[in-house]
Amino acid sequence: MKKVLAILLVLVMVFGLAACGKGNDTTPANNGNTTPAGPVKPTTPETNPDKIADAMTSPDGKYQVAFVTDIGQLKDKSFNQGTYDGVKLYAYNEGLSYKYYQPANGAEATDDDRYNAMKAAADGGAKVIVCAGFLQAAALEKAAKEFTDVKFVFIDGWNVGLANVAGIAFKEEQCGYFAGYAVVKEGFEKLGFMGGGGGTNEACCRYGYGFVQGAAAAAKEMGKKIEVKYTWQYGANFQASAELQTMANGWYTNGTEIIFSCGGSIFDSITAAASANSAKVIGVDVDQSYDSKTVVTSALKGIGAAAEWACGKAFDGTWSAIGGNAVSLGAAEGATGLPTDTWSLKNYSVAEYEAQLKDVVNGTLKIDNTVIQAPNYPASTDNCTVIYE
Repeated sequence: MKKVLAILLVLVMVFGLAACGKGNDTTPANNGNTTPAGPVKPTTPETNPDKIADAMTSPDGKYQVAFVTDIGQLKDKSFNQGTYDGVKLYAYNEGLSYKYYQPANGAEATDDDRYNAMKAAADGGAKVIVCAGFLQAAALEKAAKEFTDVKFVFIDGWNVGLANVAGIAFKEEQCGYFAGYAVVKEGFEKLGFMGGGGGTNEACCRYGYGFVQGAAAAAKEMGKKIEVKYTWQYGANFQASAELQTMANGWYTNGTEIIFSCGGSIFDSITAAASANSAKVIGVDVDQSYDSKTVVTSALKGIGAAAEWACGKAFDGTWSAIGGNAVSLGAAEGATGLPTDTWSLKNYSVAEYEAQLKDVVNGTLKIDNTVIQAPNYPASTDNCTVIYE
């Protein structure tokens, strides 16, 4: 959690205003991951979202802070879970009531399903609704036009031209680059990338292209040739599947040493295959080494910290700084990188990584942020052969 706190502190410094809210200054009632009886403001702020219950009971039946999940489950060990961690931290520490809503029909959710979840949140008393994932766009715009007194935070989204919507995107190409570079420096030569969203999710596309760029750069520096298998198959709905696990198992059996798992719950299929083959995985969005021993490193972006920061803007009177705007966060804001608290690489050091991070921040190292969608894929180079499947 140190990494998340560091990201949040940098965000606060960059934008110049700390999130604050209103709540009752009473003794906390939820220190052991139990469901609190009502919103209370703790005397000591909680920093570990795992100690905050996912569900709480509000005495008046109203929930001031709401989260609407992307497709996939809340506990996806990735995008939904990481975003909700920030929502919970903000609400709990400010003594505000909170609730999450999952659109009906799971992976088959429609725009109507998403809108209905947002409407339920607004009808339930939400002052701010955090929505995760680019698929929320149409439903979010409809809900924001209807519920003009509610503020909407669009994580992995964009400016929809409404004053009550803040779009927060990330420079995923940066953390993808860091991950690809690091694992090649570590000694991996046969890499894989398995992406979610069917090749149309711009965040996943940036992750993938950044990953290939970083791997190719490291290979060129080392004077070696590497291979990257690259696919969007079976990841369209971000769900684990037997088909995806079979594909990952085939890659590992045929020599792939490490796969970048880029898409929510597909992580479960890929880590299962990695475990069966004594192979390795790169996580995404959050530090996924806590969830599988197969994870070597993770391409991080500060989704939780950004959600926490934006929620603060909704309650502290500074919403106008982000409402109606689009914010893109990257290394300069402390919002993209690799986890150093759980660093396990032996041939590539934290100091080397931090030097590279500094080069990205100051502009010495520039990473192409082109969105390359399926059926296209990044081009091969002299040192990196990309094989699209």
